[in-house]
Amino acid sequence: MRDAILRKQKDRLLAPLAGAWSSTIHPNYISMLALIVGLLAAWATWQQLYWAALALWIGNRVLDGLDGVIARVHHKQSDFGGYLDLILDFVVYLAIPIAFVAAVPTTANLWAAIALIAAYVLNLLSWSTLAAILEKRQLVAEKRLTTIAMPPGLIEGAETIGFYTLFFLLPGCVGTLFVVMAAMVVITATQRVWWAWRHLEDGSR
Repeated sequence: MRDAILRKQKDRLLAPLAGAWSSTIHPNYISMLALIVGLLAAWATWQQLYWAALALWIGNRVLDGLDGVIARVHHKQSDFGGYLDLILDFVVYLAIPIAFVAAVPTTANLWAAIALIAAYVLNLLSWSTLAAILEKRQLVAEKRLTTIAMPPGLIEGAETIGFYTLFFLLPGCVGTLFVVMAAMVVITATQRVWWAWRHLEDGSR
């Protein structure tokens, strides 16, 4: 919900890390490193090493922000890079809840994780399809910080980071947190459907 503001602040904070040393490194390699660190966070979660998992999750998020900063600072931006970054993010977003269920495989945790992943699927469809329509109609702003444009919603990147951090800090409440986040993700998808109805309902198909 606050990504448009926080993304600029994040870029300012990470810009010093994207110095001359990073000019020879392709941003996609940083994206792959972020994936590895994120999967290690999931493994640590499975082993119930929650503090280690939290540290690895933070490392994943820093690297995930750094790849885009390096791309922009050294003029290495590409559509494929943005696409790859998004796909790898979702791998980590899915791996960590699954790891929590594997660590404590109760029926409540399993159904809560299913609800969360189902909400992710609905939300993904709500904004990826809308983004394609916006591109088709050339309704995308020329200056944007992400490869894929989407209207803002209740749950975005910053809120996702916050929820996942809570998962690690409160592993005993993870089932409840999954359900709360799932509900908020469904609200986000509904917001985008509402936005689409208001702005795209003109008879075009």
